[in-house]
Amino acid sequence: MSVENSSKAPDAFDLAILRLLQHDCTQPHRKIGEAVNLSTASVQRRIKRMEKAGIIAAQTAQIDPKKVGLPLTIVVEVELRSETAGRIDDIKRSFLDAPEVQQCYYVTGVVDFVLIVIVGDMSEYEDLTQRLFFPNDNIRKFHTFVAMDRTKATTRLNL
Repeated sequence: MSVENSSKAPDAFDLAILRLLQHDCTQPHRKIGEAVNLSTASVQRRIKRMEKAGIIAAQTAQIDPKKVGLPLTIVVEVELRSETAGRIDDIKRSFLDAPEVQQCYYVTGVVDFVLIVIVGDMSEYEDLTQRLFFPNDNIRKFHTFVAMDRTKATTRLNL
C-alpha cells in the first residue's frame, strides 16, 4: 500500500489539493499537480480516494441565485412540538425533499431547525409554507427572516 493511501485523515498534499479544488474544481489535474509538486497520476489517485472517503462530497458550480431568477433568500427558524426520533426523521425528510430548502440544520437551543430557503418571490415562499409548515402538526411555529443582502455565501472551508 502506498503512503498516500495509508492515512485516513487528509495530509498536507490532500489539503493543498482541496484548497485548489475549492477555488476552481475544473482546473486540470496536471495544473493542480504542478501547484502542489505532485504528479498528475498522484493527484488523480488522491482525488479519487477523497471522493470515495466522502471528503469530497461533490464538485459543483456555485450559481448566483439572482441571475437565474431566484433573488430572495430567507432564513427560517422552525420549532417542533415533539422531538421523538421518528418525528425528527420525518421532518428532516420533508426538508430534504423541498428543492427551495438549500440548507437545513438541526440545532440546539430555542428552535429545532434553521433553514436557508431560496425562492423567486414571496408568493413562492408562501406556497412553500403552505406545503411544508402549515399541514405538519409537529411544527409548533416558524419564524421567517428575509435577507436584505446576500453579503457572503460560500461553501469554501478554511483549510
